[in-house]
Amino acid sequence: MLAAFDPTTIVVFAALAVLSVMAVTVSFYKVIQFNRLGVGRTTGAESIIDNWLNGRPEEAIRAAGTRDSVLARVLQAVLSGLRARPNDQDYAEELGRQTALVELAAMSQRMRLLEAVVQAAPMLGLLGTVIGMIDAFGTLSTSQGAVDPALLAGGIWTALTTTAVGLAIALVTFFIANWFESRIEGERQSIETLISAAIHGRVDTSAAR
Repeated sequence: MLAAFDPTTIVVFAALAVLSVMAVTVSFYKVIQFNRLGVGRTTGAESIIDNWLNGRPEEAIRAAGTRDSVLARVLQAVLSGLRARPNDQDYAEELGRQTALVELAAMSQRMRLLEAVVQAAPMLGLLGTVIGMIDAFGTLSTSQGAVDPALLAGGIWTALTTTAVGLAIALVTFFIANWFESRIEGERQSIETLISAAIHGRVDTSAAR
């Protein structure tokens, strides 16, 4: 199989293979990391807020102390600030904001690698195609007499294959990266909502229904 490709094309395929392995590795890492951090666990956080707003602060602080999710850790910071300085809401909000920044930074780790794969894979595939086409037409220009069309078509096919592989890798990685980004954005919105609810209370939306 490899005999059908010239050495330069093989190098390009090897680089694309490295990018695909990188994308798969980072994707598995992010799934495990999100699970370990507790991304998306909103039920416990809602229970913490309900206890806090309904006059059960000890239960709320005890539940937040489990620190089993991103939202619980942020709420622990906010509630500890409200408990330490009841008349200084800005202090509690700042503690929550700082904790949120730390959590969001952790969730964003390695995301740049996925973005790099999305950008680099099609460019690398295109480079392989260009090099292959140059080689194919170089053979055509130096040949004496008629050139076997099958040989020329085979060279163009091997060149275009790198672009197809590069685009496939970039497309799959693009959707994976967007899924992770959507989860991070959802967690950011949940953090903002819960910090506001803990400090200022909830808005009653039942009348609007």
